[in-house]
Amino acid sequence: MGTISVVIPSLNDAVFLTVCLDALAKQTRRPDEIIVVDNGSTDASADVARAAGARVVHEPLRGIWPATAAGFDAASGDLLARLDADSVPAPDWVGEVERRMSRPDRPAVVTNGGTFYGRNALVRWIARNIYIGGYFTVIGPLLGHPPIFGSNYAMRADAWAMLRDLVHRDRADLHDDLDLSWWMQPGMTVVRDRRLVVGVSARPFDSFGGLARRVRMAFHTMSVESREWPPLQRRADRRRGSVQVWAWEAATGDRQADEHSGEPDPDGAAA
Repeated sequence: MGTISVVIPSLNDAVFLTVCLDALAKQTRRPDEIIVVDNGSTDASADVARAAGARVVHEPLRGIWPATAAGFDAASGDLLARLDADSVPAPDWVGEVERRMSRPDRPAVVTNGGTFYGRNALVRWIARNIYIGGYFTVIGPLLGHPPIFGSNYAMRADAWAMLRDLVHRDRADLHDDLDLSWWMQPGMTVVRDRRLVVGVSARPFDSFGGLARRVRMAFHTMSVESREWPPLQRRADRRRGSVQVWAWEAATGDRQADEHSGEPDPDGAAA
């Protein structure tokens, strides 16, 4: 399959980062490289990363997208896997990335949602069903493929080479994962694989204001994207670029259907 780099942007997340890196150290298939992008931390994040054997890249421009892009640029792997500092990947997470990306259909990106931890049951329910649930259910059909979830995905390095100058990598006011999802080019496929399990902190959703801010940011991101590559034009361009094939990924196996078999599931994959 080749080499796998894991990229983790971090800003003052030393405690969470310690847990994330410990989980990566226990993977059944160890990553070939771990890059922690220090986005201007004033805590011990960089020291924690180095102590765990990760390479530290410094990105002074604040924002998840600038930090993530810097990490992707610095990575040497054939596959670029992405976690947040508060992500806790399951022991087979890297192995599952390798397994799915080595399948004959060779997706450009594999992703999944997250299993939320922390806060209380109500907050976790809102995060899972309203925010992430709405993201996959509403945005997926608009895109024509599953949206990428920023705390849990992997992308081919050659895809990043094509996308790095198309995405809004310097903008902290846009959702990085939605921006990346929008600019997937004709012929690039995205697959949602439910075997890709990552624990994700529910801390951003501990208040209604936090949820509302993220929703507003999503609408703002869509507004920016739609002006630059209008939705109908985008869908037409992607349809001309390849044959549409939708695939559902489930824990017990895969099933595929072509575009003539009915409406695609938002969890599917499309070229």
